[in-house]
Amino acid sequence: MKSAGIESTDLTEAQFRQIATLVKDLVGIDLHQGKQQLVRARLAKRLRQLGIPTFKQYLDYLRGEGGGDELTAMLDALSTNKTSFFREPGHFDYLVGTLVPRFSARRQGDRRLRIWSAGCSSGEEPYSIAMHLLEAARDLARWEISILATDLSTRVLARARNGVYETRLLTDVPRLMLSRYFTRVASGPESLHQVVPSVRQMVQFARLNLIGDWPMRGPFDIIFCRNVMIYFDEPTRTRLVKRFWELLAPQGTLFIGHSESLTRVGHEFTYIQPTVYEKPMSSGEGRAA
Repeated sequence: MKSAGIESTDLTEAQFRQIATLVKDLVGIDLHQGKQQLVRARLAKRLRQLGIPTFKQYLDYLRGEGGGDELTAMLDALSTNKTSFFREPGHFDYLVGTLVPRFSARRQGDRRLRIWSAGCSSGEEPYSIAMHLLEAARDLARWEISILATDLSTRVLARARNGVYETRLLTDVPRLMLSRYFTRVASGPESLHQVVPSVRQMVQFARLNLIGDWPMRGPFDIIFCRNVMIYFDEPTRTRLVKRFWELLAPQGTLFIGHSESLTRVGHEFTYIQPTVYEKPMSSGEGRAA
């Protein structure tokens, strides 16, 4: 089927509402009216790749027998995956300055540390966590550390597992850490660097829909969910924060994004500092902020 004319095909308001409802039901992302042109631009690429000339036929295709795989591809296309190494450095300062000493003070037989990077995108966040832990905890070999990194997008997860990044994406990585934790794998106009195996082995990547079932069991000591909840409506954020609470260990820490707040979300966390929250040792001791 030829794809001629796709570029001029309009996404009607009714079709946009169908797609927005589908995305909201599947993954909780709230595509408000101002996102209509963004949705059209991103999905037009899917139409061209599939050779489907109109959005009406694309919606029919999504509802058909082969629509399951395309739903995943559609969600990949509509997901925003903006991230960087060492983004929001105050969080990593708190991790190494407060949390690592707290974990180090645990009795020798209890050096377990479980971390979840929820909405990990292309891997910069969980790898940043791993590198900071390696820098801060010199006796890390005696720790039992598990970093789970999840995202909805299969496309960015494939990139994350590979751990290869262009030089321009490493500008925030200190030179010493760059030499210690990355290996140059390609030279040229755009050099490529790969995260070293010792760091990649610390992270387990998996696809996860945050509003779906969570197969993993807690407790986690730390959860990073940064700049993800901005795409959800308030009821969805409230449910998600409650689920984080249930999965965190007592005195567990939740990091959220700089553009986010739990002010309007009912929760029991203790406010530590902007975008950092802690689950009290005893339930019911938290205060909203």
